[in-house]
Amino acid sequence: KFYLDSDIQIVIAELRIWQSKLKADNKNPKAAIDALRLCRQSIFPNIHQLLKILCTIPVSTSTPERSFSCMKRLKTYLRNSMTENRLNGLTLLAVHREIPIDAKEVLDVMSQKSRKLDIIL
Repeated sequence: KFYLDSDIQIVIAELRIWQSKLKADNKNPKAAIDALRLCRQSIFPNIHQLLKILCTIPVSTSTPERSFSCMKRLKTYLRNSMTENRLNGLTLLAVHREIPIDAKEVLDVMSQKSRKLDIIL
């Protein structure tokens, strides 16, 4: 009732008609965004509104929680001895472990950058 202006019976009837239309068209959306694309707002305004709400609700908060716990571990381990840029990079590396990293490629990139220390002989 909070999100819709219509009576609940109208919404239920609209949902049944939309389900029968999907069955007749032999379409079975797997995700809410796919269902939203199939739902025409002019024909099914209430279902369209509910699907928009469903698409905008976050599924879970596990990714931010994982990021903060990882950053906490790194920050504790390194005890504030690094810059924020390095901390962000290490956190991204720890969170996205599934991305393969080639040591040769990293060394090539690092060798292209100039050093911050001037060596005086």
